[in-house]
Amino acid sequence: MKNLHPHHLTPYLLSAGLLCSPAVFAQETFSSLFTDAKPILDVRYRYEHVDQDNALEHSNAQTLRTRVGFQTGKWYGLSALVEADNVSRLGDAAYNSTRNGQTDYSVVADPDGSEINQALLRYDHELGSAIVGRQRINLDNQRFVGGVGWRQNEQTYDGVLGQLQPLDKLTLTYAYIDNVNTIFGPGDNRFDNRTNPANVEGHSHLINARYAYSPELTVTAYSYLLGLDNIATAPAAALGTLSSKTTGLRLNGALHGISYALEYARQQDYAGNPQELSSEYYLAELGYALKGATLKAGVEVLGGDSGPGNRAFQTPLATKHAFQGWADTFLLTPADGVQDVYLGGTLPLLGGTLQAWYHDFRAERGSEQYGEEINIGYSRAIPLVKGLVATVKYAGYDADDYSVDTEKLWAQLQYSY
Repeated sequence: MKNLHPHHLTPYLLSAGLLCSPAVFAQETFSSLFTDAKPILDVRYRYEHVDQDNALEHSNAQTLRTRVGFQTGKWYGLSALVEADNVSRLGDAAYNSTRNGQTDYSVVADPDGSEINQALLRYDHELGSAIVGRQRINLDNQRFVGGVGWRQNEQTYDGVLGQLQPLDKLTLTYAYIDNVNTIFGPGDNRFDNRTNPANVEGHSHLINARYAYSPELTVTAYSYLLGLDNIATAPAAALGTLSSKTTGLRLNGALHGISYALEYARQQDYAGNPQELSSEYYLAELGYALKGATLKAGVEVLGGDSGPGNRAFQTPLATKHAFQGWADTFLLTPADGVQDVYLGGTLPLLGGTLQAWYHDFRAERGSEQYGEEINIGYSRAIPLVKGLVATVKYAGYDADDYSVDTEKLWAQLQYSY
């Protein structure tokens, strides 16, 4: 694990300790760390098929992700958690995991290997919490900071996170990160490149203030200062070209089944990025829910920027699979930006949930039509086996002026204890 700089945690621990009332922990004993402990077990099998209209061979990947760990109970607000992951290939390596050298095949970014997924100490108080160590960080809808939970090797963060709730409806979050454990880990070899390191080093600061005024209105202001030293926008680009400062405001809420989200952000260069960044992000979404079914329509814009290199609005720490289509065509925003107009929803069906989405992609700058995509998925708990869930998904991207036609199919079984 990288250095975690515990001095960044000190203000949170001191403030929480001064405000702590002995009565709060009167019933807690040291033994509760063990008597209230819980094991962690999560096993996920996945088959993934990728078919692209190019010279690459079709990929067929079978992988098994096994996660085991231990969550202690609490003693005077203190607790600990440790969990380890193993990702193993089943069958032939007929896919490019980004580390196995099978470059004749399409990418399925699930490399083999074992590593510590989380290892942390936590302090909880009635006014907030503090965490130090390797941890999961998912902020808001994970559009800018998330764990990329869809991939077999989850993205986690080495650092310090503190949350303070000075008012019932206000949550203030600050995190310092000095290492990102990416989905491409656990290690690098001769087949990696500057766009997919196993660990992204640097000094990043995440600041988020969320005020839940009412069910009809939640206001979130944020500033994410990402110092990402050893990653680039392209294999031949300069290191540090994904370092950025993103500042924005999000409004969302729901009333009588009608939901909405409005968001704006601006991105600038930060931490010695050799490129001058100046791009914008927009989101407008409207939804409706009735008897368990939901319908949503929206437009999301990640702005482009003229000049040498790719200076478009990027989201390097996001859970990108949840946005702009499951085919993952736009993991890196094109230099001319991307506008995504989407429509879809979810429907309860046969004890599970069916979802379907349509996306229309265009350049934010210029008149290029990037293409269209259809996503269909179904997930259902398996009867009589508590914790077992089956999922099937399909993504079909029809290319126009960008990338290539792509089809992806997934079949998955996941057991969580």
